[in-house]
Amino acid sequence: PRSLSLLLALAGCDSGFGKQAARHLDSMGFKVFASVLDLESAGAKELRQSCSPSLTLLQMDLTKPDDIRKAQQLVQPQTASTGLWGLVNNAGFDDTIADAELSPLCKFRTCMDVNFFGTLELTKALLPLLRSSRGRIVTVSSPAGDMPYPCLAAYGASKAALTLLMDTFRSELEPWGVKVSVILPGYFKTGTSCDPAYWHEKNEQLLASLPTDLLQAYGEEYIHEINKQFVKFMKIANEDLSLVVNSIADALISTTPAPRYYPGRGIRLIYFIHHYLPSVIRDLFLKAFFINQKLPRALQPKHQNGLKQE
Repeated sequence: PRSLSLLLALAGCDSGFGKQAARHLDSMGFKVFASVLDLESAGAKELRQSCSPSLTLLQMDLTKPDDIRKAQQLVQPQTASTGLWGLVNNAGFDDTIADAELSPLCKFRTCMDVNFFGTLELTKALLPLLRSSRGRIVTVSSPAGDMPYPCLAAYGASKAALTLLMDTFRSELEPWGVKVSVILPGYFKTGTSCDPAYWHEKNEQLLASLPTDLLQAYGEEYIHEINKQFVKFMKIANEDLSLVVNSIADALISTTPAPRYYPGRGIRLIYFIHHYLPSVIRDLFLKAFFINQKLPRALQPKHQNGLKQE
């Protein structure tokens, strides 16, 4: 596959897993088409400086069909004689950490547009090239798509749809010789995921958007506490992205790539608990390990007593 073309299709190759994977695969000798949201971003400039001249940067927003069509039109003639060896889907969006009831419906739609529909549209656009080379599809999903992580309903639902889609592709594309792998990373520092200022801003935006009755039922302190716990949790995230990048590379070059990869500490333990222990144990573990919501204001004894007295 080193002589074939490899497309890295990402919603943000200018940071995180995408940037590291583009650099690593370029160094391995692949011809890389790396998509970024902004061709003038710091990450895009870094890739131009650190990678070989064979790396091509593409501007692409996965929520815009025209961007996907332009990327397809650019890649297709350059891979006409060999086909396309690999597609790496690394789209990931989430800017709301809150209970499902507190998460605006528009956030669910945005997560689905980026994490699911955009990835689906790009994959379908490039499948003819991948079939002709009997190539690979590698998709970065999330354990939150397999398990009910507290306060990640919008993100988790989109990743659950994505994982199931790729499992279906794996079965359907087997006769064509196309191998499909899903990467389920642990907790890594990527982009704004570990920036307290970013999450503080998003938390304030959420509070301002909530209806008065819903805000009174849960309480501002409830929402602030969730945000505080999440920021604290992300401080333990791993800064070394090589485990994920190596999993992506193995899925692309191994003669027998794994259907699923679990890079990151503790992920296999979480999956063991998820699959083999009662759901009540799993839920307690996720709350202890990730976010443990306090009682909403309306359910607190003092508040209930006050309502009864009134």
